[in-house]
Amino acid sequence: MTKELAAKSLRQRALDYLAKREYSYTELGKKLKAYADENDDIAALLDDFKARGWLSDQRFTEQIVHARKAKFGTAKIAHELREKGISDQLITDAVATLKATELDNATEVWRKKFKAYPQNREEWAKQARFLQSRGFGFELIKKILTVNDND
Repeated sequence: MTKELAAKSLRQRALDYLAKREYSYTELGKKLKAYADENDDIAALLDDFKARGWLSDQRFTEQIVHARKAKFGTAKIAHELREKGISDQLITDAVATLKATELDNATEVWRKKFKAYPQNREEWAKQARFLQSRGFGFELIKKILTVNDND
């Protein structure tokens, strides 16, 4: 009977986590591993949740992309998704949808941080490093900072 209670508590713990926010299959598995006994089958529990539609890497990916796209570039978002155990195919699809608005997002992130265009090499480098740290690619950074030279 204690094994049933332990399995139920692990199941309940997983449900509690999912009630708060979306998790990837891998991420939830890592969280549950800390509470599992050696007899617990976390993979079977996660597969059951996945079959019921309670756990979805697709939904998790969409949620991360939606939450991060206004602040970060595709490189940083893709890296975060990779860390959370998302498949390469889902990451590729997510990055493809982000590419369409990345220039606008990067420009907005830059505009919030820097009110003026770079006046010299040091300012240009500082602004470029900031955008790069947010996960925007160098070609995009060049486009934002160089187009503004003509204003």
